Amino acid sequence: MNAGSTGARRTEGDWSIVIRPEQPWWRLDLKEFWRYRDLLVLLVRRDIVAQYKQTVLGPLWHVIQPLTTTFTFAFIFGKAAGLSPPDLPPVLFYMSGIVAWNYFAGVINRTSKTFVGNANLMSKVYFPRLVVPASMAVSSLVSYLIQLGTFLIIYGYYFFQGNDGWGPSPWLFALPALVALMALLGLGSGILVSSMTTKYRDLGFLVGFGVQMLMYASPVIMPLDRLSRIPWLLTLFKLNPMTPVIEATRAVFFGYPIDWGGLTYSAGVTVGVMLIGLMTFHRVERSFADIV
Repeated sequence: MNAGSTGARRTEGDWSIVIRPEQPWWRLDLKEFWRYRDLLVLLVRRDIVAQYKQTVLGPLWHVIQPLTTTFTFAFIFGKAAGLSPPDLPPVLFYMSGIVAWNYFAGVINRTSKTFVGNANLMSKVYFPRLVVPASMAVSSLVSYLIQLGTFLIIYGYYFFQGNDGWGPSPWLFALPALVALMALLGLGSGILVSSMTTKYRDLGFLVGFGVQMLMYASPVIMPLDRLSRIPWLLTLFKLNPMTPVIEATRAVFFGYPIDWGGLTYSAGVTVGVMLIGLMTFHRVERSFADIV
């Protein structure tokens, strides 16, 4: 009886961790996220090992895929259709866009499966659920760096072979900021889709197709100046928040002027998508186990 009374008198102050599922959906506990940073590192390591496990070529697949796409685009759209800029080697033009787009698309595609793909883990162990999509965005950075390194090797080859006035911009040091912008935009979009797929599984089938179609509404294939004669299509391209990011990525490598207004628009959309995604994610995570 006394033991039961003692147990009944326990308060929250007697425990080191108190889990409150009734927290408001708009509350984003970033302090709790930081406490589980070790778990973030472990999940990143798990994702990287899982990608290369039981593969013959390992990380070389991250080189083969963009190179194959680059040479295909350079031949079809660059040489045959003449869509690439005349002052740039088609290989450099297309690879600079493909590398940036692959990272953005990879983050969306992987984080969009956060709840459905990790239901067993999330329903058994407590941890801040945001750690999972964040780890996917960080692990995707490894493939981006491999592809960026491949691009830099090809870039150096063409640069020292002689060029038509193009070269690195003084703003080249801003490249990490552009990568962060791509990561946040992809992460915000991915966790928003992931939250919605807990109820509407059809979205999971549409993500890959939608991201692929969105690429054709970006300057990956053709520069924006080719669309000057089609104003409505140019406007559609500029509404894509990745368009200014891809254009700025090329600008820092090839010395083009940077569209600061477009980057401001992309940053604004990124902040909005990220906030909406985080709030929706936090709201769904309280009851996703009952839905999934």
